[in-house]
Amino acid sequence: MVMLRDAAAVIPMRSVRKPAHTHTRADMALRGVYEISKILVRPAQLETMLANVLTLLSSFLDMQHGIVALLDEHGDPRSVVGIGWREEQAHQYFGRLPERAVGQIVTTAMPVVIDNVAKHPLFAGWEPDPDRPRDERVSFIGVPIKDRDKVIGTLSIEQRWDENSTYHAADEDVRFLTMVANLVGQTVRLMDVVGRDRERLMAQQRLLEKELSDHSASDKLGDKDNKVSGIFGDSEALRAVLQKIRIVARSHTTVLLRGESGTGKELFARATHDLSSRSKKPFIRLNCGALPESVLESELFGHEKGSFTGAHAQRKGRFELADGGTLFLDEIGDISPAFQVKLLRVLQEGEFERVGGTHTIKVDVRLVCATNRNLEEAVAKGEFRADLYYRINVVSIRLPALRDRKEDVPLLAREFLRRFDEEHHTEHSLTASAYAVLDSCFFPGNVRELENCIRRTATLSHGKNITENDFACRNDECLSAALWKGAISAPFKIVNPPQRGLAPARVVEPGDEVRAEEAPCSKSDSCEHVKGDNLKIGHDQLIAALEATGWVQAKAARLLKLTPRQIGYALRKHGIEVQKF
Repeated sequence: MVMLRDAAAVIPMRSVRKPAHTHTRADMALRGVYEISKILVRPAQLETMLANVLTLLSSFLDMQHGIVALLDEHGDPRSVVGIGWREEQAHQYFGRLPERAVGQIVTTAMPVVIDNVAKHPLFAGWEPDPDRPRDERVSFIGVPIKDRDKVIGTLSIEQRWDENSTYHAADEDVRFLTMVANLVGQTVRLMDVVGRDRERLMAQQRLLEKELSDHSASDKLGDKDNKVSGIFGDSEALRAVLQKIRIVARSHTTVLLRGESGTGKELFARATHDLSSRSKKPFIRLNCGALPESVLESELFGHEKGSFTGAHAQRKGRFELADGGTLFLDEIGDISPAFQVKLLRVLQEGEFERVGGTHTIKVDVRLVCATNRNLEEAVAKGEFRADLYYRINVVSIRLPALRDRKEDVPLLAREFLRRFDEEHHTEHSLTASAYAVLDSCFFPGNVRELENCIRRTATLSHGKNITENDFACRNDECLSAALWKGAISAPFKIVNPPQRGLAPARVVEPGDEVRAEEAPCSKSDSCEHVKGDNLKIGHDQLIAALEATGWVQAKAARLLKLTPRQIGYALRKHGIEVQKF
């Protein structure tokens, strides 16, 4: 046996090849390290990566068997991966290796090379494979896998030689295996760090969720003393969200706001900042989806003078500007995979360098992110990094759509109208018919669409009192109505969106089975005589109407000119489960 003192040590085991051949093997080892590094950076389970590394290693070395054993803090194997055996055989083989051979690698943190195991004392009494030819010589090379200066495992290979084999210098194989073991050690360390970080974040998330669930319902955020600036409404859905915001704001935990476009994510992010201990520090916001990757990097991290064309002076990035405060990243789900890696480092380490700079800057920033994308689906498709997902999805808060807080529509409409009048020095008021129009609208664009609707109507109104005829939907000019039409499939057509309190226009197509005698009952009629079996509403017709009205049965009844009771009978008759949003 010969122990290497450094990577350049030469082991006088076999004849040294010619310089040209040595150069060829060095090039092959370099290519091998490059290919193995590509395997180790791909997202996969650790055991799968190690198995792929050994498979690729066998194509670069004359090896019969190979094994990677990762050890726990007590020196016992916690993970064993081999090539040339099945999984259980790899464990058995590692268990059969002499403890003195493995122990020498671990204790000395140096490679162990044995030219012929049959004649070496470390392998005294060791039984080789029973099917191995007796005249075959077996050599053993084992190198340590290190995490910094600590040995966390071993990488060993078994080579077999006969009289027809061409021997080569073993020091080349040892150098190659040492480089591979260093790459494996760095990968294992990184995955352990990410795993511990993930467990810590998930534990923190569970604690916060428990605090949210255990919080007393007596903390009413709808009271005057608990109003949040810029957020208007008194619905239960809004109260629940504000209650979570107030509790989460006490910590420095990363928050992910989720919801449809137009639900006011920036307002809730600002509320998270204002209710926190960082409220006197800056609140910086950036829309990630509106900027290309090159500009986004400069915006977030800043740049040094002369770092690129047009960089005439040093500029601080948003992270630096938000130091001590809160940074709001909107549309976080739209950033590119390459930039996700750069952002992940800042979130993990809390430090970065400006574009074109070398000085490391440390910051203390509370991060609030927002997206309307399905991040879980994006992670499954490989479009969004799982480690970044776990980093930003510590506390996830889903914002309610406007259709889920309909009772807030009149309050929001009055506030938007007040702002319009204040800006334009005018006076307007909403009539009862105007409120009826607003109450009947689905508002797929949520609060943003409601604000635009109020501003447009106030701009084009004929007088101070806004009536139903001033709205775009009453003049066949509402683009939202087109969304309603697109949501309806045959045999229904909607000329205008469904109107609460008004009979909607409806075109009856040929084959429509709604009978005239099954028209809605009058207000004085209890409709008790209506039986579910008498309804001739088709399954597809009922589904189309419910989808068009956001699965609100009362609206679907008005659209079909039926009563809510008849809709209930039809749902039970066709076995349709009501969707809830």
